[in-house]
Amino acid sequence: MIAKNCASNLLEQSQYQYSLQDVPDPNLYRDIYPYTEIPKVAFNHRHVPINMPKDIWITDTTFRDGQQSRAPYTPEQICDIYKMLSRLGGPNGLIRQSEFFVYTKKDREAVAKCMDLGYEFPEITTWIRAKKEDFQLVKEIGIKETGILVSCSDYHIFKKLGMTRAQALYHYLGVVRQAFDAGIRPRCHLEDITRADFYGFVVPFVNALMELSREAGIPVKIRMCDTMGYGVSYPGVALPRSVPGIVYGLHHFSHVPHEMLEWHGHNDFYKGVSNATSAWLYGASGVNCSLLGIGERTGNIPLEAMVIEYASMRGTFDGMDPTVITEIAHYFEKELGYDIPPMTPFVGNNFNVTRAGIHADGLMKDAEIYNIFDTEKVLNRPAEVSISNTSGLAGIAYWVNNHFGLKGSDAVTKQDQFVIDMKAKIDAQYVDGRTTIMGDEELEAIIHELAPHLFDK
Repeated sequence: MIAKNCASNLLEQSQYQYSLQDVPDPNLYRDIYPYTEIPKVAFNHRHVPINMPKDIWITDTTFRDGQQSRAPYTPEQICDIYKMLSRLGGPNGLIRQSEFFVYTKKDREAVAKCMDLGYEFPEITTWIRAKKEDFQLVKEIGIKETGILVSCSDYHIFKKLGMTRAQALYHYLGVVRQAFDAGIRPRCHLEDITRADFYGFVVPFVNALMELSREAGIPVKIRMCDTMGYGVSYPGVALPRSVPGIVYGLHHFSHVPHEMLEWHGHNDFYKGVSNATSAWLYGASGVNCSLLGIGERTGNIPLEAMVIEYASMRGTFDGMDPTVITEIAHYFEKELGYDIPPMTPFVGNNFNVTRAGIHADGLMKDAEIYNIFDTEKVLNRPAEVSISNTSGLAGIAYWVNNHFGLKGSDAVTKQDQFVIDMKAKIDAQYVDGRTTIMGDEELEAIIHELAPHLFDK
């Protein structure tokens, strides 16, 4: 029997209508996940087409998943960050949603403060337990969408929930019906999807969700949760680890619209950003991120990274303001006391800093030689140099010009006598055994002695 697939507009064999496989024992994919060894990356050489949606966007989990791995934010801090998220996302709402907890009085106070701002974007959503009273709480607050945990791997179904696949499926469908009854849009978090039996459980379950959605006339969002960071985006990689296979399969076999597909990844194997970009490429409109990648274990997909990825893929920021990324980094360091690792791309103190004198000489001639892009224009972060015994005259001159904003005829060069004298003083400290870089205040003290007129400028 053949039937038309509305997603592909092609006639397809009915064998692709997958049914639940209610197995007696869990499938733990021990050949891929032996546990006592590093997980294996298996290939079946099956390729799926790139299918980038017309519209792609970012969603935020800074106040939910991000908050689970650090001290709780105060309501005022959440409100401050939420304002910056709105500015970063711009008038087109490229940061589409932000999810919040609502369990405690402080959680609800933060939600109320952010809702009072009246912003269209990011839309405020929640994450709740699958309980009737929680749905009622969300409805009373005025939230339109909430996340619901629907773990989908046999690790969770058998080992954590103590259920069979059929029992889990019917339990989850009952929870979704409760959301519909409360008038809430459910966002189903398919936890641990990269260890789940994709055609034996995931696709049949999502098919049932889509049928419920059609009956209720309420959309259901599918969040593909790479809970352990096992996802792999290589061409031809096999399920259940294949990011392209998961996204394509849910869109093609379960007919989930692009705008209802959202990827949520972790960075346990350094693949968070590449997997999220692949999710966009293969058909998911949304990627779920947290600011600075703060999240459980190794963290979530860094939101600021996906802002840059968006511009890389689309050729434009489409109204996003990337300079807010630098403001956010400063806020986390100064107001929250959070130490950003200095080598972190786009936000770390050293991400566009060079120490080598030969590199600094190149920066003086043209910053483009050693800077990844115009970080001063895009992020309000000019390229910098740090000063040590390897910086050379060029590095010192560059630091002086950058620190004091000297340009054109006011700029100093490595031929200036006070730059030569400054290098001699710095080198003397390293001859005496110093091993650390020079701090700004130390360098200012030397300039006070050698060229005090610079402070007048």
